[in-house]
Amino acid sequence: MTPPENQNIIQERKELIKEVLSAYPEKAAKKREKHLNVYEEGKSDCGVKSNIKSLPGVMTARGCAYAGSKGVVWGPIKDMIHISHGPVGCGYWSWSGRRNYYLGTTGIDTFGTMHFTSDFQERDIVFGGDKKLVKLIEELDVLFPLNRGVSIQSECPIGLIGDDIEAVARKTSKAIGKPVVPVRCEGFRGVSQSLGHHIANDMVRDWVFTRSDQAKKDGTLQFEGTPYDVAIIGDYNIGGDAWASRILLEELGLRVVAQWSGDGTINEMLMTPNVKMNLIHCYRSMNYISRHMEEAYGIPCTNCDLICSDTRI
Repeated sequence: MTPPENQNIIQERKELIKEVLSAYPEKAAKKREKHLNVYEEGKSDCGVKSNIKSLPGVMTARGCAYAGSKGVVWGPIKDMIHISHGPVGCGYWSWSGRRNYYLGTTGIDTFGTMHFTSDFQERDIVFGGDKKLVKLIEELDVLFPLNRGVSIQSECPIGLIGDDIEAVARKTSKAIGKPVVPVRCEGFRGVSQSLGHHIANDMVRDWVFTRSDQAKKDGTLQFEGTPYDVAIIGDYNIGGDAWASRILLEELGLRVVAQWSGDGTINEMLMTPNVKMNLIHCYRSMNYISRHMEEAYGIPCTNCDLICSDTRI
């Protein structure tokens, strides 16, 4: 039985929830009410509803497909400019504040902690933002000439109005002579970051590896392989852990050709289909692209954590 003092606390918290909900319009309050409750002793859970799609236009601190693509997979690629295409509010997930450490000079040859947005307004929702996006990419290439490419990370309104970011990517890529990757990672597409990982992986496959394949076919890919070439996949160098793993692997006699996306570069991504094995740190976020490389290029993959753990024993 719940003690009287705890009953008072429970009642206070329920009153607090009512106060919070009173600030919402009636329709929104009904939806939000399902996600707020107080845990009571003896009950299996607090009865909140979860694991449903994000509402377009409702900013939330929890993850979404956009967060999975921009905040996890693409954002840490340090020498690319990553544009948050949509309203500035989604900048919450675009500041790369996850301690994805990198080497380089920010604003010169690395851009990981910089925030680029197309800053959608009501006019853009009505008339579309394609022209604005083209202008933004061209201007950024002038302002930051040492960037090695651009990714377009689409937010919720982009999927709702149907901006053709693929056409923009093809046009601007020719104009600036660098890879421009369109990523349809609108937040409402997934209930968590996971679908954003998958979408981001697919764009690596379709817009990065295709360039690598073409360069190999043309004979312009500059790569000298060894039997010991590996890539570290799905390590975001949070706090510098990818650097530690790389040191251990190289002490084993392996050559780390690429690590991404933490402290990674677009060139390393382009080189990855030439390695002999992929070593995965975060299976959840990068298993899709690793499976593709196994099927398309015959590159096996394994869990890098197991190898690094063995070397520490």
